Amino acid sequence: MQYHQAVRIGQDRARKSQMILFEHAGFAMLTLTVKKSQGTFVPVGEKEFVCIAQKPEGWVAIIVDEEGYAKAQSKALSEEQAREILQKAVTAGILEYTGAVKLV
Repeated sequence: MQYHQAVRIGQDRARKSQMILFEHAGFAMLTLTVKKSQGTFVPVGEKEFVCIAQKPEGWVAIIVDEEGYAKAQSKALSEEQAREILQKAVTAGILEYTGAVKLV
């Protein structure tokens, strides 16, 4: 797959994740659209999982693919707010991701 194809497919997938997170958080931004696999760029995965992570500026709720690549994230929040969003998403049927998250 050519890089620009991977980016286009990855953007579509990340935008879908952004809209899902927006429903639960009220705000969401795209993060990654491609990842490197076996030395080549591929789109982020289609599956969606939810988790929270701590960043220097605060906690964020994140939609990741099956390998933990972040596709969308909330703005910085308090830990309590991030956990509330996580719970809303899990209640809505999104599985929680418990592995290592790849934000960059």
